[in-house]
Amino acid sequence: MWRDPHDLVEHLLAVAGLAAQNARRFKGADWAHLAGLWHDLGKYRPRFQRYIRQASGFEADAHIKGEAGKAPHSTAGAMLACDRFGAAGRVLAYLIAGHHAGLYDWFGGLDARLDSQDSRDELNEALTEQPPAEILEQGAFSPDLRAIPGGKDGFALWIRMLFSCLVDADFLDTEAYMDADKSARRGDLPDVQKLLEQFDRFMADKITAADRTPVNLLRADILRQCREKAHETPGLFSLTVPTGGGKTLSSLAFALEHAKRHNKCRIIYVIPYTSIIEQTADIFRAIFGEAVIEHHSNAEVDAEKENSKSRLACENWDAPIVVTTNVQFFESLFAAKTSRCRKLHNIVDSVVVLDEAQLLPPEFLQPILDMLNLLTQHYGVTVVLSTATQPALSTREYFDAKNNMRGLDNVREIMSNPDALYRALERVNVSLPDDWNTPVSWDVLANEISQCDSVLTIVNRRKDARELWERMPEGTLHLSALMCGEHRSQTIQQIKARLKDGIPTRVVSTQLVEAGVDVDFPVVYRALAGLDSIAQAAGRCNREGRLTEHGMQGEVVVFVPPQPAPLGLLRKGEDACRSVLHGHTGKPLERALFARYFEKLYHACDLDAKGIGELLKVDGQTLAVNFRTAAEKFKLIQDEDSAPVIVRYRGLDGNDGKVDELLNTLRKHGPERWLMRKLQRYTVTVHTREVMKLLLQGDVEEAIPGLYVQVSDWLYHPDLGLNPDGLPPKLTNCIA
Repeated sequence: MWRDPHDLVEHLLAVAGLAAQNARRFKGADWAHLAGLWHDLGKYRPRFQRYIRQASGFEADAHIKGEAGKAPHSTAGAMLACDRFGAAGRVLAYLIAGHHAGLYDWFGGLDARLDSQDSRDELNEALTEQPPAEILEQGAFSPDLRAIPGGKDGFALWIRMLFSCLVDADFLDTEAYMDADKSARRGDLPDVQKLLEQFDRFMADKITAADRTPVNLLRADILRQCREKAHETPGLFSLTVPTGGGKTLSSLAFALEHAKRHNKCRIIYVIPYTSIIEQTADIFRAIFGEAVIEHHSNAEVDAEKENSKSRLACENWDAPIVVTTNVQFFESLFAAKTSRCRKLHNIVDSVVVLDEAQLLPPEFLQPILDMLNLLTQHYGVTVVLSTATQPALSTREYFDAKNNMRGLDNVREIMSNPDALYRALERVNVSLPDDWNTPVSWDVLANEISQCDSVLTIVNRRKDARELWERMPEGTLHLSALMCGEHRSQTIQQIKARLKDGIPTRVVSTQLVEAGVDVDFPVVYRALAGLDSIAQAAGRCNREGRLTEHGMQGEVVVFVPPQPAPLGLLRKGEDACRSVLHGHTGKPLERALFARYFEKLYHACDLDAKGIGELLKVDGQTLAVNFRTAAEKFKLIQDEDSAPVIVRYRGLDGNDGKVDELLNTLRKHGPERWLMRKLQRYTVTVHTREVMKLLLQGDVEEAIPGLYVQVSDWLYHPDLGLNPDGLPPKLTNCIA
């Protein structure tokens, strides 16, 4: 469809205005405004004008595809900034030169680009066309690097925030020109006051319908305290509530009340696992409807989960409630790509709830803590560390300085008396091994736990779960990451239904059941692991306190498995737990032990294993920062040696043909985004060497480069999931 050309002056002025508006909340409006004026200065050069007339017009997704190389135009403004302001102009150069391809490293990246004759020619050719004075003039702008939020330590984040303001403004103005209807669908979402009213109605109905059990009365008091503490000054908070105390909704109550009181823009709820995020988002969506966006790699795009507004909001988090993952949240804060950075300015003046905060990855803990300090001190963010087992995140100094930790030192606890709360919510007895060095065999363990009618056993490895399950009585259920997401979800629903109906239920699971899966067993066995994992396992035992009402407690049994935890973080957690509990005569899960446990765990880890802090340290003379290299190294999930396999899971009844329909669509139409998201529900990720073995045996085929599909009928077991060994199972109940 023909449309009038997108006037360049109008575009530059509009982007400048939007970028300045985005940056005003952290006093970066002047920088962002000038970056907007000059970001497309190179489009004045005749070469670009010839290109754009030959092409089909401005492309709405050009800023994502990074195809500017067809007619380079993003260096001219960067060159002008350096000419005008010297070294200080490099701030604008990072933003302008990277607005298509992402932020560059300085040395070997942006410095070489700015030093090239092609870049100088680009600026000269653009200026020869005599852009209007209103574009070239800098007005009253005078760069002052002394006003950077956080000084040198905050330089890299400040650049990313300004970059976010620029690229989001560029996207939005281009979108308004290319697709006015799409642009018009943005906004019109309820404000915090409206959301709080919806939440209050929901909670009133929930409390009215709940039985007046001791646990529910405690949950109501936790909710009350969260509402009252929300009036305190913004900053860092902890919410320390034992598992089963209703942290999710109580932390949301704090966030909404706090946002209303202190004029915060949105609530961002950050969750460690994608296996939990969907159920949390569903709870929030039942309360707030389309005001909630769910942003992670597995979010499905369909009529029930998303609509046009929520899909738009995912691009820049322009919604009042965002539910996302640790991976999406923290990797975005350390990103260099435009599409990943675009949302960052919308984190400013928000309330961020870090659910299960003890699961922050130790190997990235130092850069994460530095980031949280900058956000709370300079960008109006309030952070809530929500967990039953608070990690020890305060500053620590040791004789060996390399083990020091720059921590969070002004954290206020929301609960008035966490120790009393722990005592009141004590619902289990924990039995520790008599001998910490003698493992129990799977045969002995299977015989012992088989004596229980309903029991959950949690082990450390997928192989361990299979070994134990094979020795258990018929009807025992299994949970592990070798099952696809849809299979796990259906199995968890089956477990909940059986427990609710009083049907004897035995389950063998990996640790995936420990966070966010609300099951309630009378007995839980846990393989020796980190103390936080044992506490999470205990949270699946007598969760609703029904045994306590009858004068009984749940039973949690810690055992030494035949094989220790794998080397790495799991082994370090096991060692720290053994160190804290060995010889301890008190209760194994008393609250004071967790600080000692996390101190030992963190002391055993390199808290910046990838050297992110050094990569992002700014050189005071050159303003050199390694943005791109840091982004490449800051990956919470290392997936270089893994590959996805789409499995033919047919549902618990064996008759679900949904995955076959999706695969047929894949063959017919190729890997469309919505389709790939749906197929993720039927995907299992395994080591590349295992996939190659299955490929050579003809058990899988490569559907598209890097994506494999199950071929052998027996490869996916209806109880155990994928068999990565590629050998026919000893069991006979395989799907056909």
